Amino acid sequence: MPKRKPVQELSAASSDLSPPPEDLLETEQAVAGANGRDEDERPSKTRRGKPVQTEVVKEESEPATTPLASKRTRKQKAQVTVKEELEEEAADEERTPKKKRTRKQEVKPETPESDQDDIPTKPKPKSRQKPKPKPEEDAKLDADGNAIEPKPKRKSKAEKQAELITMPLAPRTLHAPLYIGAHVSAAGGLPNAIPNSMTIGANAFALFLKSQRKWNNPPLLPAHCTTFREQCATHGYDQSKYVVPHGSYLVNLAHTDPVRTAQAYESFVDDLKRCESLGVGLYNFHPGNDQTGGDRAGAIRHLAGNINRAHKATSTVVTLLENMAAGGNVLGSTFEDLRDVIEGVEDKSRVGVCLDTCHAFAGGYDLRSPEAYEETMARFDALVGMRYLRAVHLNDSKAPLASHRDLHANIGTGFLGLRAFHNVVNDPRMVGLPLILETPIEVRDAEGVLVKDAKGKVQEDRGIWAAEIKLLEGLVGADVGSEAFGEMERGLERKGRAERERVGEQVERKREKESNKAGKRVKKAGQGRGRKEEVDETDEEEGASDS
Repeated sequence: MPKRKPVQELSAASSDLSPPPEDLLETEQAVAGANGRDEDERPSKTRRGKPVQTEVVKEESEPATTPLASKRTRKQKAQVTVKEELEEEAADEERTPKKKRTRKQEVKPETPESDQDDIPTKPKPKSRQKPKPKPEEDAKLDADGNAIEPKPKRKSKAEKQAELITMPLAPRTLHAPLYIGAHVSAAGGLPNAIPNSMTIGANAFALFLKSQRKWNNPPLLPAHCTTFREQCATHGYDQSKYVVPHGSYLVNLAHTDPVRTAQAYESFVDDLKRCESLGVGLYNFHPGNDQTGGDRAGAIRHLAGNINRAHKATSTVVTLLENMAAGGNVLGSTFEDLRDVIEGVEDKSRVGVCLDTCHAFAGGYDLRSPEAYEETMARFDALVGMRYLRAVHLNDSKAPLASHRDLHANIGTGFLGLRAFHNVVNDPRMVGLPLILETPIEVRDAEGVLVKDAKGKVQEDRGIWAAEIKLLEGLVGADVGSEAFGEMERGLERKGRAERERVGEQVERKREKESNKAGKRVKKAGQGRGRKEEVDETDEEEGASDS
């Protein structure tokens, strides 16, 4: 390793340095030109903090004889060429409109096609998605080492509704003369009533527009109105004719109390406005009860006045009075009540009747034989008018004739029987009307006991409605004297025998009890009259003796 020289020797050596020769200066100038920088741009040298300006000697250009000079000339030529190209491009840009270019855009140099294969391509980044596990890895084993099947994915409401439409319990009979349907559920939103109707093969349907057992309900969503209209148009339901919403059971427009009247009227008008938002043209409701203490005519006038107010607050919906089964203070249990209410309605074009077969039979109007059916309908036409019949509720009755018990039974299993519904569906006056089933769909075992699930909820089967719709459609033009009709009739009678006997016994006990009460009242009245007669005779004798 060489030894370092002392500081004195280094300073002496630096003082003996002579100025650089001209060849060295020329070499430095050549290197500066090669780097694209003039000597004027070189930083000035400093000595003890003071700048010293170096003189630049300009020499006449001579042909380069050294390799360094020839290299400098080529670089200068290249710079001149590039400068000329830039000037030409600038001139072209001035002649053509400039295009805006974002800061992120970069001008990539063109690469000859021959060299494109040699350019290394950047590998694409791998996807961040986790690789799907293999079935063997995803399977879980139980204690015995057997594979446990994964739970099926829970289906959304939209998927369930799509399945109902694509796999109905019964196909719809399109272009049928009778529009038969049922009162279907609208749980989850009013548009759900449409697929629920399609799955049972119905051409008409009824529904509740809100909860029928409470006063306060949220407003109707605009999206539900739009979807409801679209679904009706898509699936061929004319909601202005064949959709019949049912009113709340709480509403009593005949109640004369101011507070109760206001409460019932607001709920009633709210339903009519919901109908108009949905494009529905018919609305069915119960007439209500007489709470006046005996002034039935006054209650009917009060009911008609509330209907007139509601018609003025809306514009299109036709309000349908439903006939009732119970007697007493219940309005609409007779055809005369319906007549009197309609007489009090000012706009007759916006009022009608929904005839319930179970209610009519329980109210004393027979429909079982062809003769009884014609007599009842003739009475309806004479008192009310067939022009006001706008809808029908098709229900058999668990209770006998004139029992005043509102107990619906499945078609052919009640006291009305299959022949009564044969009369209805073969009546030409029923063509074009919505015929709505309100029959029970609770599942019963062979002994007639309700079937419940593990949570104690009664199981329901909408397939009952699907079967009844096809049954009623098949009764059109059917021969009641045929063996097929007789076998069907006997089978349905056997099916409902237990319920008919049970309810029939209740009705008979009630009638006996009421008869006994009536006899006691007559007896007391007779005893009172007897005592009065005895008093009168005694007075006459006393008067005669006095005279």
